[in-house]
Amino acid sequence: MALERTSERTPPSEDAPSDKERAGIQSVEVGFALLDVLAQAPGPLMLRDLAAQADMSAAKAHRYLVSFQRLGLVVQDGATTRYELGPATLRLGLATLSRLDAVKMARERLPALGEQTGQTLALAVWGNHGPTLVHWQESPQAVPVNLRLGDVMPMLSSATGRCFAAFLGHGVGSDQAKVLVAREMALAHDTGRKDVPTNAQELQALIAETQAHGLGRVHNVLLPGISGFCAPVFDADGHLAMGVVSLGSSATFNVAWNGALATTLLRMTRQLSADLGWSGAAP
Repeated sequence: MALERTSERTPPSEDAPSDKERAGIQSVEVGFALLDVLAQAPGPLMLRDLAAQADMSAAKAHRYLVSFQRLGLVVQDGATTRYELGPATLRLGLATLSRLDAVKMARERLPALGEQTGQTLALAVWGNHGPTLVHWQESPQAVPVNLRLGDVMPMLSSATGRCFAAFLGHGVGSDQAKVLVAREMALAHDTGRKDVPTNAQELQALIAETQAHGLGRVHNVLLPGISGFCAPVFDADGHLAMGVVSLGSSATFNVAWNGALATTLLRMTRQLSADLGWSGAAP
């Protein structure tokens, strides 16, 4: 009697993804297009503009935005009805930025720099809306400063902003930086400020001074009684990777361009730039 041979099929592994799983969840990918548009926009957007740029109908975009608002990924201004990225996206972005090698390397060196300078230190990178604080190390002798992680620093009235204005070059964010600078100059002109540039000539003088000394500086400009430096860190391609910030009371902060504080800060940032592969002159 012949034995009947049956073909055995190996059952699929429970861990092996199915074709459907491999395909992903299309609705997530579609919804992400809205977040991507908001991330690249210079400011909040109306629903119709946001939907158009994401290549979907306003009704469809609105359904996604309702869910994104519940999650804190998007917020809507009650007065203008415009949409903007929410606090949840900021937290995600800061988490990603803090894991970048350059930021990691800088964070590891801040304690030693803090011991040498005795000042509060911070790290800033270019974010969606300008120079953004991503790490903060407060000195035990620090004067309280009303700044926090995620704050976007102004381009002309902060040492951080002046550093980015002078050294951002033609890299990522350069076009946006020009818009921010022009906006701040116009506001300074309208309000009669004398401590920040209000025209192209004054702006060029500030940038030239910052580039000549290799770091941004303010003295009682952004915050009364507070002075600060911000020194640039460049990557292997010569692009501005971040700024290392030092802040302190104007009463004790050495604001001299060639003083011990500025020299120590520049020594650290230049070594960090070299360790990141930078070997040329600043852009």
